[in-house]
Amino acid sequence: MIERQTKAFWRAAVALACSSIFIFATVYYPQPLLPYFTEEFSISSVEAGLLISLPLIVLGLSFFMYSGLTDAFGRKNVLMASVIAGLLATVLIAFSPGFWTMLILRMVQAAALAAIPVTGMAYISEEFTPRALAVVVGIYISANSIGGMGGRFLSGVTVDALGWRGSFLLLAAVSIVLLFVIWRLLPSAQEFQAKPFRFKRLTADHLEHLKNKQLRAAYMVGGLHFFLFIGIYNYITFYLSAPPFYASAALLGLLFLTYAAGTVSSTMAGKAAQWIEKPSVMAIGMVFMAAALLLTLIPNLGVVVIALLLLSFGFFLAHSSATAFVAEHAKGKTSSASGIYLSSYYLGGGLGNFYYGGLWEWFLWPGVIAGSFIVLAVTSGYVLRLHRSVQPEDLRKGA
Repeated sequence: MIERQTKAFWRAAVALACSSIFIFATVYYPQPLLPYFTEEFSISSVEAGLLISLPLIVLGLSFFMYSGLTDAFGRKNVLMASVIAGLLATVLIAFSPGFWTMLILRMVQAAALAAIPVTGMAYISEEFTPRALAVVVGIYISANSIGGMGGRFLSGVTVDALGWRGSFLLLAAVSIVLLFVIWRLLPSAQEFQAKPFRFKRLTADHLEHLKNKQLRAAYMVGGLHFFLFIGIYNYITFYLSAPPFYASAALLGLLFLTYAAGTVSSTMAGKAAQWIEKPSVMAIGMVFMAAALLLTLIPNLGVVVIALLLLSFGFFLAHSSATAFVAEHAKGKTSSASGIYLSSYYLGGGLGNFYYGGLWEWFLWPGVIAGSFIVLAVTSGYVLRLHRSVQPEDLRKGA
């Protein structure tokens, strides 16, 4: 197995981080361009938001399929095939004749990309020693926010100079570099043992998790948090491109650097959970999110930037705690339990576009914020349920 501070550790860690950067940069790449696309294709804000929401829904629905396929065909093989397919889709998107063709290609791309997190986490759990695992997971999760932040930043600051097609081709060029790094650095799996794909066993594991009240509540928390987070980030691009802000696509891309606050809070969540229960950490994250939502109502760009920093900090604090809660209550079947969490998480993010699209179209930004507090209220009920379910000994064990 791979131990900390070895050459194999750093080769694998860098390769896995590149795969994480690739998927999140690709999935969220169009987000700062949504106002641009409404003018380019003469579509509504809700239709433009489909470029983010529908791929997230497809992503969420596809995790179930890959959790069995990666056991049958090998970690690195499935990972490389997924990255190549995602890269080819990016090139095709750059040459798509219109919006609806682009949307279909984005959905196909999402179906291919779903293999990356499933395969990556399976590789990590099998190939690294317990001492090395905690470190590489931290690197991998940090790469999530770096990829999402970097992709949004790149598209936002290049679209005016390159056009949206040129911007997507630039993403393809960056993806080729990431593909090469993954291929060269990722060691072949040594601990992997192929298992035949058994649909019945996979289904039984998933049903067992769904019968667990604690896990069901955690799945709802993750889904509702991302429902709110993606909705806010989708429609704040429209809010800031309108009066009194008049933000350009380049400025909107820069605003996504506020994701960096999430990189900080992701690491803090684990430390906080050593002192208080994970549901309490989730609740603290939600307080930051609520404060951030209120601050966005102040029509000052500097205040909105602070609000986005607080929103990202609070969201990733809560999300990291919910992810760890699921892993610790999965009763030895972490892969399938985490797969359901990822599915609920991305389905929530995808469905949020429809809810927030209606609020934006009918009530503009005050309606978006009012609707967000309804979501937070519902989420609070599930967090309270988790808090009541945690036994005192869970905290003593470091839960």
